[in-house]
Amino acid sequence: QVQLVEFGGGLVQAEGSLRLSCTASGLTFSRYTMGWFRQAPGKEREFVAALSWSGARTSYSDSVKGRFTISRDNAKNTVYLRANSLKPEDTAVYYCAAGQGAYSGTSLYEYDYWGQGTQVTVSS
Repeated sequence: QVQLVEFGGGLVQAEGSLRLSCTASGLTFSRYTMGWFRQAPGKEREFVAALSWSGARTSYSDSVKGRFTISRDNAKNTVYLRANSLKPEDTAVYYCAAGQGAYSGTSLYEYDYWGQGTQVTVSS
């Protein structure tokens, strides 16, 4: 049974930082592209960042590029999202996802498994 569990969400002031983590079990983690998506109230789930299985290729949405960093530790089956210079518009539930056949990693349809999400709230 595959499980993805996110940690690290919370309430932070604007310009603050958070590090989200997502630990996977039940799959061969090193073979999967890992992605982060987010969903704000009343909006569709949107791509945030992705990292290929080897760590060689990263993708970021324009809205977070330069502020967020995705990384992974295959030995710990964990993917991270470091979020700096947070803005109120970054407020959302953040989800991690795993996709074995993902190419660009930017579409939610490329992913096979999803975590339950962790809330990030940025106050102004």
